[in-house]
Amino acid sequence: MLPTTTDATPEQQLARFVVQLAPADVPADARRTVQHMVRAVAGTALAGAGEDGIAALRQLLLERGGAPQAPLLVFGDLLPAAAAAQFNATLCRALDYCDAMAPGPHLGAALLPAALAAAALAPVCTGEDLVAALAVGAELAARFNLSEAQYDGFDPTGLCVVFGAAATAARLLRLTETQTLHALALAFNRCGGSFQSHVDGSLGVRITQGWVAQAGVECAQMARLGITGPQHFLAGSCGYAHLYGRGTLDPASLVAGLGRTWRLDRMMFKQFPSCGVTQGVTALVLQLAAQHRLQADQVTQATVRLPPYAHRLVGQPFKIGANPRVDAQFSAAWCVANALLRGRPQLAHFEPARVADPALQPLIQRITVLADPALDVRGHTAVDLAITTTDGRQLQAGLDTAPGYPGAALSDAQHQTRFADCLAYAASAAPRALSAAQVQALQAALADLGGLPDARQLAALLVT
Repeated sequence: MLPTTTDATPEQQLARFVVQLAPADVPADARRTVQHMVRAVAGTALAGAGEDGIAALRQLLLERGGAPQAPLLVFGDLLPAAAAAQFNATLCRALDYCDAMAPGPHLGAALLPAALAAAALAPVCTGEDLVAALAVGAELAARFNLSEAQYDGFDPTGLCVVFGAAATAARLLRLTETQTLHALALAFNRCGGSFQSHVDGSLGVRITQGWVAQAGVECAQMARLGITGPQHFLAGSCGYAHLYGRGTLDPASLVAGLGRTWRLDRMMFKQFPSCGVTQGVTALVLQLAAQHRLQADQVTQATVRLPPYAHRLVGQPFKIGANPRVDAQFSAAWCVANALLRGRPQLAHFEPARVADPALQPLIQRITVLADPALDVRGHTAVDLAITTTDGRQLQAGLDTAPGYPGAALSDAQHQTRFADCLAYAASAAPRALSAAQVQALQAALADLGGLPDARQLAALLVT
């Protein structure tokens, strides 16, 4: 366990934690969370290879070229480490089925690509090295995570996860404390991104994920070469607490209990392949349908009530734009209609042709999604659902904690179901699929990450 330090700045304490934490001091719960994170991200990487924007980004990065340092997942091309991290993180976020954390950052889809890219540059990287690096990265991202009011339209992934990606890369590149501080400081200058990408259903959602991983690796590389950043990036007069915490964030709170209490356990894992704030209402639809033997054609009207923050993301009237999968993932109305008509959502349901299925459209028109400020006190994922049926029944249900969030964690079997859905989708829709032998080897590696003699083996197992 790290010693308590009172004479160091908050920024120095963060750097010390990244460098000095012993792998044995990562608690069992945090290790379990890291294992779930890697499994989730590995599955989405394999399944996302055929999604919009992936081929175009790969072509662009291959045209740029550079030193063949790290592999692109699925495809196997070798590119500079930062470019590989960018592509792999974009790939891992393409299906939006990776881990997340309220009120919105996606951690693993940037941290694992940054880790694998940095590991390719390191002389040695065992499984224990990988687990510890991912743990410190996830912990820093969780500590830099802000509230809904503080983000106020910023993309949380673009703000807080870049610190985690830089920490992960710095740890694996074995930077000193001073170098690590500067890697984090440089990462501060790469904060950015807007939720407008989500609202407009654009590919900017997944592209931002790639930029975060790329920045993390590049900042660690620059710091290793002696390039410096603003040392007071957290508590300074123009630092993170002021700019993004909007004057309501105490820098000391970000380092309180560092190394003793872990915040990465606040991560969530989606049960369904859509936006995190659609998880609750999807679960309610399936619950009511099972309890009342409810069929889609029996629904005359449905009303969904969400907290205003969630409504801003997924409450807009549904329309199909240039990216139908994203449009559906970020539409509560579409997710309700899909669950009513097709049952438990699967990745295949979000394919463009199925998003535009004419059978869904009349049902979507009967669904109203409202913002209800009264739900704020019940939590980020609170939702109420009311359904009126053709025979006059009034069905109602509500929940405060959606499945997959802390307090309603998925079981190991449910995590495996998620992964199986990704493998099945990869086999049917992605350009390439793993062989049965590769799947078996990957499953074994994911079950014992810490036991891998060389963690770079994991990247090789994710190349088809």
